[in-house]
Amino acid sequence: MVAQIIKGVTGDWELVIGLEIHAQVSSKSKLFSGSSTEFGAEPNTQVSFVDAAMPGMLPVINEKCIEQAVRTGLGIGAQINKFSVFDRKNYFYPDLPQGYQISQFKDPIVGRGVVHVDMPGGSVKEVGITRIHLEQDAGKSIHDQSPTETYIDLNRSGIALMEIVTEPDIRSSEEAGEFMKKLRSILRYLETCDGDMEKGSLRCDANVSVRRVGAKEYGTRAEIKNVNSIKNIIRAIEFEAARQVDLIEGGGIVDQETRLFDASLNETRSMRSKEDAQDYRYFPDPDLLPLTLTDEYIENIRKSLPELPDQKKERYIKQMGLSVYDAGVIVADQEVAKYFEEAAQNADAKLVANWITAELFGRLNRAGLEIEQSPIKAKQVGDLVKLIKDGTISGKIAKQVFDIMFETGDEPKAIVEREGLVQVSDTKAIEQLIEQVLIENQDKVNEYRSGKDKLFGFFVGQVMKLSQGKFNPSIVNDLLVQKLKG
Repeated sequence: MVAQIIKGVTGDWELVIGLEIHAQVSSKSKLFSGSSTEFGAEPNTQVSFVDAAMPGMLPVINEKCIEQAVRTGLGIGAQINKFSVFDRKNYFYPDLPQGYQISQFKDPIVGRGVVHVDMPGGSVKEVGITRIHLEQDAGKSIHDQSPTETYIDLNRSGIALMEIVTEPDIRSSEEAGEFMKKLRSILRYLETCDGDMEKGSLRCDANVSVRRVGAKEYGTRAEIKNVNSIKNIIRAIEFEAARQVDLIEGGGIVDQETRLFDASLNETRSMRSKEDAQDYRYFPDPDLLPLTLTDEYIENIRKSLPELPDQKKERYIKQMGLSVYDAGVIVADQEVAKYFEEAAQNADAKLVANWITAELFGRLNRAGLEIEQSPIKAKQVGDLVKLIKDGTISGKIAKQVFDIMFETGDEPKAIVEREGLVQVSDTKAIEQLIEQVLIENQDKVNEYRSGKDKLFGFFVGQVMKLSQGKFNPSIVNDLLVQKLKG
């Protein structure tokens, strides 16, 4: 994809974006304690002595979180580091009671990898992954319960996060949005993070800078912190890029700082100066031994990986005959892929895909439903497609049947029989109606026979209209060709 260019007063500017994604690890307990990670509990009801940083409490590593981090790394083809170290990242904030965050710095658990992002238009963008490291989340400061006081909820304190850091390979807000969609899809397939941004399970920091088109040096970046939706990631990047261009062209300089995005005002605002690594005074956590993984451990996890979106897409294209577009749309959501595969078990896969993407999706969107809530079950889509393929109903009639299925959940065959929608394939009946259409439109018959071939569609339309869509269109076409020859 061509880089997003910002038109400035003094020239053109290019965006350079790197993302830091905080993905909550799918685990029933926290990274260093047995406290629950369930969402929505009453404040401070899921806090152990370790989470609250009580004196003398020692962290104990949650092996499930290690497995999930390795699983994620393998899922993006990244290097798994057999030796990694937990560090203390020192800073003070009210919702971090111990005064430091247990994280990883020089020796993360996962090294370099790559994510292939399908872009609109068919191109593929490669985004490099610098690292994935494990760290514990902080608690939550609540500012809107009192005009004079801030409350602290430590339920999130100690929950395991994977911080997924990209290379500065992203060149537009659209690429950033599509990358987030693809990464979220991979995490859900792997079942290492549920990807629910509304609940804070997936949060994104965007490092944004601009540079003159053709320049090699990166500009000073500003970090937009904790953006909680893909739509807001795109909006925040676009605002911040425009702000930086206006600032530079106005004679100012971009500060290296952390900024917040205000979705209601559609703007970023300064939060604090951006700290460097030395500001955090990283050092290995003395309470945790270095983590050492064996080849056997890593390979056992590799063998357990599911078929991932890119692999599934390739299979759909090569083995099931789907278009690149339809395959990409279907594999993007694991639940949609499951639905499709069930529907296509004994039916034409290409036709099933068309009905899901062109018909079902539209109805679900209008009704505000997810695929799991669809009134039409997967097998019913396959059964409808079979009725089309065997000539029982036409494609036009099938849409009527589909509407009734969506409203009632009834079986397609039962609807067809009840409503008298069986397609007519009786050649004598079709011939009679064709004769009627040709007699009533003799002028157009003469035009067609004089060379206006495009009128053929008109005759087909007239016949199907008079038959209320019940005639078999392939038989109509064949008979019309014969009759129009004269």
